[in-house]
Amino acid sequence: MARSVLVVDDSAFMRNLLKQLLEDDHEVVGEAENGVEAVELYRELDPDVVTMDVVMPIRNGIEATSEIKSIDPDSSVIMCTSVGQEEKMRQAVEAGADGYITKPFQKPNVLEAIDDVVGVEA
Repeated sequence: MARSVLVVDDSAFMRNLLKQLLEDDHEVVGEAENGVEAVELYRELDPDVVTMDVVMPIRNGIEATSEIKSIDPDSSVIMCTSVGQEEKMRQAVEAGADGYITKPFQKPNVLEAIDDVVGVEA
């Protein structure tokens, strides 16, 4: 089942890469380049899933995840992180992140992470 996805990353390259990986299986309904935009777009678009970069300007992904979870406790947020950011991932989980994927992204891992957090309907 296709899901609506909000892609959040301060890198246009990473946003485009995720959109390409998702386009066959899910609908990317919006994209944001910082945590402030992410929260605004979440309120506006109500996506099924948010892919959220951890390190971003203005408001980082951990703060944005915490705010989205306070707005909608049932939201599904998947953190996007680089290898070696274990402390940031611990903080993200404490903020309510439902899962994570590591860069560089691999399509099977991205799709599996979405299925894990939203559940797969048989």
